[in-house]
Amino acid sequence: RPTENFTRLATDLTSYPFCGRASNRRLPYSYQDRLIEWPEIEQEAECRRVGADTDVYFDNVEAWGEIRTPVTVAMVAGKLDRFLYLVIHEDCHDQYDLPYGIEEPLCDVITHRAMKQFARERYRRLDIERRAIDRYVRTEPHATRIIIGYFRQLEQLYDRYEQGRISHAQMLERRTQIFRSAEGALDIGEGQINSIVFANYMTYSRHYPALAQVAARWGDDLAGVVAFFKLVDARKPERALVARRLGIEDEKDPVLLRAHEEAVLATVRAMAGPAIRITR
Repeated sequence: RPTENFTRLATDLTSYPFCGRASNRRLPYSYQDRLIEWPEIEQEAECRRVGADTDVYFDNVEAWGEIRTPVTVAMVAGKLDRFLYLVIHEDCHDQYDLPYGIEEPLCDVITHRAMKQFARERYRRLDIERRAIDRYVRTEPHATRIIIGYFRQLEQLYDRYEQGRISHAQMLERRTQIFRSAEGALDIGEGQINSIVFANYMTYSRHYPALAQVAARWGDDLAGVVAFFKLVDARKPERALVARRLGIEDEKDPVLLRAHEEAVLATVRAMAGPAIRITR
């Protein structure tokens, strides 16, 4: 479906700054988790004006879905592969009304497949543009598995802390080791990862393998993938029904977030049929 995204160039808008804060004593489930506060702060120094036990995630994003987002200066100044990713991924958000823990990885699956097809149609095999795009769509899915593996280590560590088996200081020391190892595996700068960053990564990664497995059923038929998940969207269990069953009113409760995502995956599993086995 056509969207109103990227229909104009905003020369006065470089990117969208955002600020996230969360206690380092709990591990957020995803970027929607109530443990994370997202105050409307646009300056990094103000965002970082917090207590010692608080993780901070300040960054800028080139585009923001579902708000008729324009082409920003940061998009134009960036690399071709990232530009393509942003355009397709944000347009994908306008096609669905799924829980973000499903919609983010689904839009990544669709975007990576679409980028690969675009590169085949637009560039020759040895063109630098095609090689850059192909490299992007190879490395990003691989990164999701790395993220999932390290997040499981963090979950186990936080479980030990919450059970009183290790002190807060011991948990933070071991957590830092996990963060540094993850940064090396993901080839990103030291000190860039904390619990909020990981929660954000997991929103895109947690269900990526399962959704990619389903999408693979359609081969190169990208329209078939999009259409199938439109049907899933139409038939999914509504969050309000899941919340009522669980007796939860807070829409950011991680128990509800997880349960709603699992309910949607169950719908995917039922609609995909016995030929598809969705694994976590």
